[in-house]
Amino acid sequence: MIETPHVPRVRASRRRPLRRLAATGAILAILLGGAAPAFAAATPEPAATAAPAPALTLVPADNGVLTPGADLAVTVSLTAGGGPSTVSLAIGTQPLADRAALTRWSAGERDGVAVADVGSVAIDAQGTPGAASAPIRVAAANPTLLGRPAGVYPIVATTTTASGATLVSTSAVVILGPRAPVSIGVVVPITGPAISRGLLTSDALAELTAADGDLTAQLDAVAGTTAILAVDPAIPAAIRVLGDAAPGTARDWLDRLMNLPNSRFALQFGDADLATQVQAGLTEPLSTLPLVSYLPEGTGPDTAPPTPSPTGTPTADPTNPVPDPATLTDIGDARSNVYWPATGSAGTAVVSTLGALGTAEEPAMTLIPSSGTSAGADGTRIGARVDSAASALLAYDSTISDLLRQASSAGDAAQRDASLAEVTAQLAFVDSSTPLLVTVDRGQDRSRGSLRAAILAASGAPGAVPVGLDEIVASPASASVDVTEVPADEVRVADLTALLADEATLTRFATILDDPALLTGRERAEILQLLGIAWRADAAAAQTSVAEHKAATLTTLDSVGILASDVNLLSYDADYPPYVRNALPWPINVTLIVEPNDPRLIMQTRTDATSVPGDSITRVAVPIEAQIANGTVTVDMRLVSPTGEPIGAPTSIAVEVHADWENIGLGILGGLLVVFVGVGIIRTVRRRRRAAHIAAAVDETPGETE
Repeated sequence: MIETPHVPRVRASRRRPLRRLAATGAILAILLGGAAPAFAAATPEPAATAAPAPALTLVPADNGVLTPGADLAVTVSLTAGGGPSTVSLAIGTQPLADRAALTRWSAGERDGVAVADVGSVAIDAQGTPGAASAPIRVAAANPTLLGRPAGVYPIVATTTTASGATLVSTSAVVILGPRAPVSIGVVVPITGPAISRGLLTSDALAELTAADGDLTAQLDAVAGTTAILAVDPAIPAAIRVLGDAAPGTARDWLDRLMNLPNSRFALQFGDADLATQVQAGLTEPLSTLPLVSYLPEGTGPDTAPPTPSPTGTPTADPTNPVPDPATLTDIGDARSNVYWPATGSAGTAVVSTLGALGTAEEPAMTLIPSSGTSAGADGTRIGARVDSAASALLAYDSTISDLLRQASSAGDAAQRDASLAEVTAQLAFVDSSTPLLVTVDRGQDRSRGSLRAAILAASGAPGAVPVGLDEIVASPASASVDVTEVPADEVRVADLTALLADEATLTRFATILDDPALLTGRERAEILQLLGIAWRADAAAAQTSVAEHKAATLTTLDSVGILASDVNLLSYDADYPPYVRNALPWPINVTLIVEPNDPRLIMQTRTDATSVPGDSITRVAVPIEAQIANGTVTVDMRLVSPTGEPIGAPTSIAVEVHADWENIGLGILGGLLVVFVGVGIIRTVRRRRRAAHIAAAVDETPGETE
């Protein structure tokens, strides 16, 4: 597809546009303020919105780690409207028995758990715009804390607001003790926003890789950690294809990515939805086609080799002016054949299809949540490496991964730290028999601080030993599991089916170009972006983008056609000049086929029109010859590509044949010529006779001349 009909939908970094909108609204309010009273009576009052109910949050210090002999320190946070009141803190008299007990406690189930009060604090959030916070510290010498063995202890904060509502917040603290180290791998996605264009534009890259940009925040968060990176290769491709025209911040960002020592694997281009592709009937994920149409005019691309240079900076290859997709999408030293479907989207069929795509050297590995397996559906911890009947799997812990995602996307520090404290408590129950895999799942507009805190909470938990992807893959499978069936998203499947049908039509249409990849590469890239998992967060916007793409495809298919009008033929032969319309930005090659419906008119059936310039209307001369008879002849006209594919809409014209008018005209002209010549001869003869008579008369009268 061509780019012109598309409006890229970039949904990253909404903060600055919202600030501009707010400023504009304020200016308009000032300018229009004088006129407002005249319309006040006619303007309805805005509907009153109920104030959110006050909420209490309990956050233990140090991510919930309580070192023996240290004070127990927590912070309680009460949202606006929740005070004044007194918050009481209590701790369980016995440690929680297991992970299931912790999960029930975190969900608010307090039955059967004995607690003892250890402190309180007064708090007032009545006039606070956000939330009021207060610390509670319990001295290590407090009899309730003395002599406690290692374990995970429940804690609870309780208060009664001025309105009489009772608020409760639960958490847990871990008293450290000897334990065997646990190997932990943390997978973090490096992805861009949901877009409908095949590649991020230069402006979008400049915003996303700026100091406060989302892509910069992601690299800042993973730098210096052992996180396993899951990289969208469309981001490096967007930077490399621009070459010297790419923003400097984007080129620096790519250098940073390539130089990070973290283990990594590539997501599909645009982080396309793998499950939807399999559910639509594909036996393997869609591949990336050449991206030549994105090369900026007049600039050379940075064509990084598959193995990056020591500095990670792409280098130019003058012998290959058009880099292949593998070069553009290179993300560094990555493991192949690793697939990460959207969380909760991959059932048996998806896992089976993806599992068949590996090689003997690097078998396919599919990441799925532990809750999507028979062994982990009830929240039981399973090892990172498990097998199903159809595929080798990397199972990430659903409970801990959900907490890490919540923490990385939390709106405030109290919510983030509360989730991270629960992560620490969950990890305290993980045995060291098998490696543990967790993810900080996909998200948008996350602060670098929250994302980094989530990564470090998992990889830096007490007893954790961070490991990379190779170590996780090399570990023996801990179990054989069944994969839970997952129903397909019928809307997304239907959209993909329609997009692939349009792509097939566009592929045939693209044979009019010297390089069909100018259209096919762009179309494939846009389909993959429209399949991006980021679109799952906004189904309505996804539907709008798909509809816009379909409309743009129809515009492209209609960009080449015939311009012709009816004609009167007054002679036996002539050249008929129809036009070929080319609204594409590139030259095209087509053949014009004309077919009269009557033998009284003979026309050249095929006329080639080669190298028809882009954005032009070009005349094509078609020889035409008429027989003796007169009348109206319908001529059908159509265009085909060099491979015979129909191009554009066929058209018909009417030719009025009046070929014998030429003979009549010639007869009349010949007759007139004979008359004119005859009259001239007669006049000449008569003039000579008169002259002879005059001369004879003169000779017959002698002497008159004397």
